[in-house]
Amino acid sequence: MSTPFLSVRDLKVHFSTEDGIVKAVDGLSFDVEKGKTLGIVGESGSGKSVTNMAILGLHDPRNTKLDGEILLDGKELITASERELEQLRGNKMSMIFQDALASLSPYHTIGAQIAETYRKHTGTSKKEARARAIEMLRRVGIPQPDMRVDDYPHQFSGGMRQRAMIAMALVCDPELLIADEPTTALDVTVQAQIMDLLKDLQQEFGTAIIFITHDLGVIADIADDVLVMYGGRCVEKGTKKEVLRTPEHPYTLGLLGSMPSLEGPVDVPLSPIPGSPPSLLNPPSGCCFHPRCTFAEKVSGGLCSTAQPALEITDGRGAACHLTPEQKGDLFADYATARTN
Repeated sequence: MSTPFLSVRDLKVHFSTEDGIVKAVDGLSFDVEKGKTLGIVGESGSGKSVTNMAILGLHDPRNTKLDGEILLDGKELITASERELEQLRGNKMSMIFQDALASLSPYHTIGAQIAETYRKHTGTSKKEARARAIEMLRRVGIPQPDMRVDDYPHQFSGGMRQRAMIAMALVCDPELLIADEPTTALDVTVQAQIMDLLKDLQQEFGTAIIFITHDLGVIADIADDVLVMYGGRCVEKGTKKEVLRTPEHPYTLGLLGSMPSLEGPVDVPLSPIPGSPPSLLNPPSGCCFHPRCTFAEKVSGGLCSTAQPALEITDGRGAACHLTPEQKGDLFADYATARTN
């Protein structure tokens, strides 16, 4: 079995606030191999972006406590110095942010910003860095890159800005790419183009990708493996096929139920998950999802509200739920039947 390029073990990210400790991530473990894409899915506030900011070392140490282990190609990141992280960021690991317009400087041209990243890590001349910037813009599908390289971010469309962000993230050929909902604000045509671009670049460079999203349709398109987060924890993990076709956690089932289906009658209403995501300052006791769970009462002894279910992973597959496999088989099947009738 190959050693994962990125290995996260029992990661905890806690923020100190005036109201108390916010447990944004509370015991998360996963692996990502080179050439593979891990999709991390969950509602806003589930801990997706916080996790990946911790990998990059972007949290303010003055009010953030990190525990656990983050190994990037064998290098421990939690205990790494800021100088060591600066050498890794943009070089060995890189990130595509959700809002390209907010992430790009309005005072500098697109080409200058890409070239700056390249020069920082390679020490090349301005001329060589500019040539590299033009090459990367061409590679991500920007027309007339030798002319557009001198444009400012506001002169690019939303889709082109996102492509420019990808060019900047990939300019040093990073081995780990984190994409934080990079297609959220784009129309479906441009979204599909960005997905195809990331897949092509992954095949070319063998990059390990973490793709953060709340859209299971995007996950179905790009991911190899899926990690479902809720309340700062992983509640389900498995291959894309396993998680999307045979979910083992009520939260995953609820996410699937809130999406339109191409199967069955077209007038079937969507089934949104009731309630709201939990407060990470004062999370519920027991299973964090139990206040919103349709099946909590099916578990005897009120276990869902008193005991936190363990996440037991076998061959990369598992879910943190007190329901027995037999109960899931019956209850989840009835839920699916109700949606399609």
